[in-house]
Amino acid sequence: MRRPLWAGCSQLLPRQAGLCAVKLPAAATPRRSPWAPASLAASGSSPGASAGLLLALGHGAPCRWGSQFNVPPSAQFVARPVGVCSMMKLPVQASAEGLDAAFVGVPLDTGTSNRPGARFGPRQIRAELAMVRRYNASTGAAPFDSLQVADIGDVNVNLYNLPDSCRLIREAYQKIVASGCVPLTLGGDHTITYPILQAVAEKHGPLGLVHVDAHTDTGDRALGEKIYHGTPFRRCVEEGLLDCSRVVQIGIRGSSYDPDPYKYCRDQGFRVVPAEECWRRSLVPLMGEVRKQMGDKPVYISFDIDGLDPAYAPGTGTPEIAGLTPAQALEIIRGCKGLNIVGCDLVEVAPMYDVSGNTALLGANLLFEMLCVLPRVKTM
Repeated sequence: MRRPLWAGCSQLLPRQAGLCAVKLPAAATPRRSPWAPASLAASGSSPGASAGLLLALGHGAPCRWGSQFNVPPSAQFVARPVGVCSMMKLPVQASAEGLDAAFVGVPLDTGTSNRPGARFGPRQIRAELAMVRRYNASTGAAPFDSLQVADIGDVNVNLYNLPDSCRLIREAYQKIVASGCVPLTLGGDHTITYPILQAVAEKHGPLGLVHVDAHTDTGDRALGEKIYHGTPFRRCVEEGLLDCSRVVQIGIRGSSYDPDPYKYCRDQGFRVVPAEECWRRSLVPLMGEVRKQMGDKPVYISFDIDGLDPAYAPGTGTPEIAGLTPAQALEIIRGCKGLNIVGCDLVEVAPMYDVSGNTALLGANLLFEMLCVLPRVKTM
């Protein structure tokens, strides 16, 4: 069956079109890692047959002839619903070895304080990213002409034990960053940023942080627990993971239990930009100031989708009214171009609260924009 299917598909491609996926030797057994997707698990079919199926279903991504990089296939040649659901239909790898950047899912929502469901965020973001194409026509960024990028699946979290999940995440990311790869993470609730930053700071030292959110996530504890999605950045401060003079939090808003809810952040040296300061304004001038603040030292971008107004992104667990617009979100991420970015995440997409899929679509596009501002990405 696969030979006729591939033969038919090949008629749609230029005669010299290359294949970006690496063909597995007939006797080779693919390596698996703790964060590899279930689809890479051993099955009854032979490795050679599995590789053939990947090619036939569009995972041997058609790319511009002669490209040395993995390139998302064009919908002109491969129908969007076809193939394994990976980020932009990129090849799926079992590890970050040989990659400059990798998409990683962390399907965890055990740390959620209100509406659960962010564990399904990575899956839905991947599905919506089928709409995103190879080039950023607005900025001229050409990430797939610049970096070797792939999807390395999901971290195998422990849904019944949040501290153990943090350990699993930290260990997975230690391997990713040790390989020299920049992780772009699909959350998952915001708890996941804490163990990720443990791993990233272990390699790069204290990090600058561009944090977009409705909430500061610097609480101390809730219901007696010190680890949940409202505490990651306090834990990071306590462990020296952040360069507090280079932390900016944008879009913060909402009611509070304290008359001065931002005091802790400002006492640490964070710059807090409440949502009210962003209303009806371009954030391009703000990001000019942020670039000067960050300098050339390592920076991490953490983007909670609830930083956006729920009119645009209702599919999240703790929505707050009067937030940022999608255009302002683009201004923030594009304003990070030129920074020494060593990791990014997009968290708190809970797709069941948005039947339109728009929240996940926004998240998918924002992750693509993050990829486009990584160091060494060329412009057309």
